[in-house]
Amino acid sequence: MPATSAMRHRYLVIFCLILAGEAIFSLPFHVARFFRPTLLEVFNFSNANLGDVFAVYGVTAMLAYFPGGTIADRFSARRLLALSLIATAAGGLYMATIPGIVGMSVLFAYWGVTSILLFWAALIRSTREWGGNLSQGRAFGILDGGRGLLAAGLASIAVVIFGATLGGESTANSPAGQAESLATVIYFYTATTFAAGVFAWIFVPDSPRSVGATDPMANVRAVLKLPIVWVQALIVICAYCGYKGLDNYALYAAEVLGMSEVDAAAFTAASAYIRPVAAVAAGFAADRLSAGKLMAGLFLILIAVYGFLGSAAPIPGGSTLLFANIFISFAGVYALRGVYFALLQETQIPPHMTGTAVGLISLVGFTPDIFFAAIGGRLLDNAPGLVGHQHYFMMLASIMAIGLVATATLVYLAKRQK
Repeated sequence: MPATSAMRHRYLVIFCLILAGEAIFSLPFHVARFFRPTLLEVFNFSNANLGDVFAVYGVTAMLAYFPGGTIADRFSARRLLALSLIATAAGGLYMATIPGIVGMSVLFAYWGVTSILLFWAALIRSTREWGGNLSQGRAFGILDGGRGLLAAGLASIAVVIFGATLGGESTANSPAGQAESLATVIYFYTATTFAAGVFAWIFVPDSPRSVGATDPMANVRAVLKLPIVWVQALIVICAYCGYKGLDNYALYAAEVLGMSEVDAAAFTAASAYIRPVAAVAAGFAADRLSAGKLMAGLFLILIAVYGFLGSAAPIPGGSTLLFANIFISFAGVYALRGVYFALLQETQIPPHMTGTAVGLISLVGFTPDIFFAAIGGRLLDNAPGLVGHQHYFMMLASIMAIGLVATATLVYLAKRQK
């Protein structure tokens, strides 16, 4: 294959991984993140109700992470990714019917399986192989940065669709009008997810390696004995809590900053454009400095930012500083997401154990899917308005402090291991 053709194919593969990696989570998470006030109205949910629905997703996802890791070490990523995306898209057709809390809980339990079991570890393994030995930070930075750019672009299109279908003030204040507009957004994300599955099937190559000879239980036993893997899992917990915290920003914009529902959705969608810049920059920096040192600095910045947001209130003339901290929090969280799996190379996890290690790290690291939204929703419901949001940000500051200690521990263990 000519060099130019090979390079073109290489970037086509990473594009498909980016598309798959973001589309798979658009239905479970984008609708709630960018259209949270409307979703709560249309589904007649409280913040606690929505948090409980996400907790159901978290439980099934947690059960799927570890077996999904062993599956990813043995089977073709192409088939795993395509099947997961198409199955997830099918759930969007049901969500558009606006089911009740029981139906939504069942749907999110289903999504916890379809978006994780055959998907997540396969995606991470494919990205690690794409990056090779010298460009792990760059590979994961491009993956997450590309996912962020795609998320922002999709959200911007969804906001336009939402605003166009919502129509005038009479329709905007009509429950039927709000439900119809939200359903249109859900159909848009459903079509995107299905298309991503088709692209994965066509363009993502089958693994050239024979992985059938790998003993999955040997990998499991080996990974379970590595303390550095458990520390990395704790780091992912803390970083992922920061990412889950971004789901609250649309509500914060509406309740504290006084924005309309459409403006709040547009604000969070615009902020998502920070993700590609932050993630890619973090990826390149991680290859030069080390992922561990970079993450320690990011946790330190987020402790200060969340501490400020947890004590600040909108005041005349003080909005510039408030918005600056909001945007710094977006950048810091997205940078963390861009590199936390680049630690796999730094901690010297053998390539043939990638799926199993990712399964364990994800099993532990993404447990915030179970507890974070439920706890955060109750903090907001128990102290409506500014005070509830301040409690929310102080909780995030505390979690970032734990992340800083965990990262320092990982850097120490990695040095001793070398």
